[in-house]
Amino acid sequence: MSDEETVDEKELDLSSPEVVTKYKSAAEIANRALQLVVSECKPKAKIVDLCEKGDSFIREQSGNMYKNVKKLIERGVAFPTCVSVNNTVCHCSPLASDETVLEDGDIVKIDLGCHIDGFIAVVAHTHVLHGGPVTGRAADVVAAANTAAEVALRLVRPGRKNKDVTEAIQKVAAAYDCKIVEGVLSHQLKQFVIDGNKVVLSVSNPETRVDDAEFEENEVYAIDIVTSTGDGKPKLLDEKQTTVYKRAVDRNYHLKMKASRFIFSEISQKFPIMPFSARALEEKRARLGLVECVNHDLLQPYPVLHEKAGDLVAHIKFTVLLMPNGSDRITSHGLQELQPTKTIEDPEIKSWLALGIKSKKKGGGKKKKGKKVDKAEESTEAEPMDATSNGAASQE
Repeated sequence: MSDEETVDEKELDLSSPEVVTKYKSAAEIANRALQLVVSECKPKAKIVDLCEKGDSFIREQSGNMYKNVKKLIERGVAFPTCVSVNNTVCHCSPLASDETVLEDGDIVKIDLGCHIDGFIAVVAHTHVLHGGPVTGRAADVVAAANTAAEVALRLVRPGRKNKDVTEAIQKVAAAYDCKIVEGVLSHQLKQFVIDGNKVVLSVSNPETRVDDAEFEENEVYAIDIVTSTGDGKPKLLDEKQTTVYKRAVDRNYHLKMKASRFIFSEISQKFPIMPFSARALEEKRARLGLVECVNHDLLQPYPVLHEKAGDLVAHIKFTVLLMPNGSDRITSHGLQELQPTKTIEDPEIKSWLALGIKSKKKGGGKKKKGKKVDKAEESTEAEPMDATSNGAASQE
């Protein structure tokens, strides 16, 4: 590898201020898109309309950035807006013909992502369609996801191992008498890579194994937490519900059907790398063509999974930059007031929540003349989360 290539490679991580700026720009758009979708979550709102509003906002806002630069910078939706309700776990982004609406009391999980030049920011949030504080098991499941996310934020740091996080989030969920949902992976993010090789498992079991890994400075992660009042082993009920796919760039196959070739050509042109919703394709042709593409592994499906009817599921996902001065969580959304039936009593969980997010300040930084350094500024340990807040700490 030449020196020039080495420099290029190095500039693609957080050691480059330009890369940090692009991640934060993508995060700002994702956060605002999420805020927009949450504000539109009302009884009788059509789920497909909510998904379309999220995606349109991301396309419009990202399209306004880097318009006047010489080199074309790709930007747009990094993960299509999904709105999954109650016992539906994830990836629900219906086709235009779908008439499903939200109802009062629904637990609504919103999941979306934006990228600028391939630098990806993703976010997921759970909102309960209910006036006043969220109570009972709904509050438990949301508090479990939020507290597990807060613990993960404090344990995803250089020198720690991925398995430490897996064990900790399960312990947090159990404290609320909930389960972490199996099969959910938290991935390292890289430029144009939404599912990097370094992974945090939600639940370790014999069927799902990942390589042990240590977090390192200048890495970026999408931390994905899904909790359930059920057994945490979701099922695929109907393959026809799957609408989110990602092009498998390492696979080739000569498709037999004309509809498949047409659709695959459109996908390769419009969505060569990032996940997309089949809603963005012509519906009738897509239904015909996608099946052959999936059967021959040209597309990776993101299935719509369900817990049992009556189970409640919550989802929180955030993007975190492992900066030299500590962890920077760049995507989030404030929670509703929660009144869970359980409180955190476990001393180990309390000790995790008491950890700061920023590292201790290293000496050698220039101090401005004539300005005293504020004591609070000197100690750059971030505020710990209060374990007595019942998991309802604001994520903003």
